[in-house]
Amino acid sequence: MPRIAVIILTKNEEANIEGAMESAAFADEIVIIDSGSTDRTKELAEKHGAKFVSHPMDEEGFAGQRNFALTQTEADWVFYLDADERVIPERIGVIKAIVQGNVKVAYCVERINVVFGQMMSKGGHRPDYVCRLMPRENVRWRGVVHEGVDTELQIKQIKSCLYHYTYTTWEQYFCKFNRYTTLAAQEMAGKGREISSMSVVGHSLGAFIKNFVFKQGFRDGFLGFIMSFMSATYVLVKYLKLKNIYRRACK
Repeated sequence: MPRIAVIILTKNEEANIEGAMESAAFADEIVIIDSGSTDRTKELAEKHGAKFVSHPMDEEGFAGQRNFALTQTEADWVFYLDADERVIPERIGVIKAIVQGNVKVAYCVERINVVFGQMMSKGGHRPDYVCRLMPRENVRWRGVVHEGVDTELQIKQIKSCLYHYTYTTWEQYFCKFNRYTTLAAQEMAGKGREISSMSVVGHSLGAFIKNFVFKQGFRDGFLGFIMSFMSATYVLVKYLKLKNIYRRACK
């Protein structure tokens, strides 16, 4: 029978790793690719029977970690799960049926985002599809921050597959915010991307209007407004960091 491995990328995920692994108990194997945890992530992962592999993140970023993970299992299928995600029990049967059928198709799964305890229904958080279930030998990953899949396979969708518990504190949010905006700026600089000061403002304003108005973020109330505003701030900061990279390079 075809086998499936659930792959989880980690760094200091002691608060999340057990819950993620419990939701992935249907897998034949769980593989943890860790980029330098200093907490109890390794201890907890191995306690629950996972294969734990330490692998520093390099210039290829998250795509590099995901590609490396493909070399750490011989399973026929892989399912990528983040530590702050949980597989919805009602979709486990769907995943198993796909693996047992063994038809070479890649699947994007829908995440239901839970932000500060509130399930988001609109704005930039819905719909949220990410490519996670695929035959191991038929895909590669690209991208430093918001990585994507390179494949010639047909791509299908699975609705309501994951709960994504994104943030519980603003400290956690801004830590990730700072890290991701820096990586995004570095990736754009590596590609020679430049942007004018007016375009920085325009892109930021556009992000707010897109999420709050066109994607109806206002339907999620006050938090919908705040997250739409923060989406615009994310765009603003990543471009400011990009401009700063060029400014420092010219000194």
